[in-house]
Amino acid sequence: MKKLSFAAGSAYTAALAFIIVVIDQLLKPLMPIGSEKGFTYIAFVAWAVYFFSGCTGKGGIRAAIGYVIGVTFSVGIILIADLFAAMPFLSVPIAVFIVVFIVLYLEKVPWVDLIPAMFVASGCYFGIMTYVPDATFGTAACVEIIYGFIGLLFGWITITGKGILSKKLEK
Repeated sequence: MKKLSFAAGSAYTAALAFIIVVIDQLLKPLMPIGSEKGFTYIAFVAWAVYFFSGCTGKGGIRAAIGYVIGVTFSVGIILIADLFAAMPFLSVPIAVFIVVFIVLYLEKVPWVDLIPAMFVASGCYFGIMTYVPDATFGTAACVEIIYGFIGLLFGWITITGKGILSKKLEK
């Protein structure tokens, strides 16, 4: 990659990061929870997920599906942990064991096999549920899916735009 092309790609990616932060500032007051802080971090994490999904449209779709599954199974962990509430020390570990055992079998299913996206989505979901006041299953899922999909979209925009820039600048 030539120096000009690299610099243009870097500036382009930095501009996209700027835009994500602006989007968060406009979007966060509309969110059902966390309007005072925002959720830029979820978009940035999802942006990175797009890169390790293979930087393709198919990979991005697999990552989006993984996000939905990760959020869904996180709710499952919480509900299963409630079933073992009589054993507070072990309730969450047991629930995690059960759900992760099931999730890992999805690796065998085309289109729903991007396990890292599920784990990342789950981690972000538990972050919301743990640290955002008044978060519920639904509000946390809403926020995470919106911001996660923004990040995945920006991953696609990054790769597509940098490819176009590179072709134009390296002629």
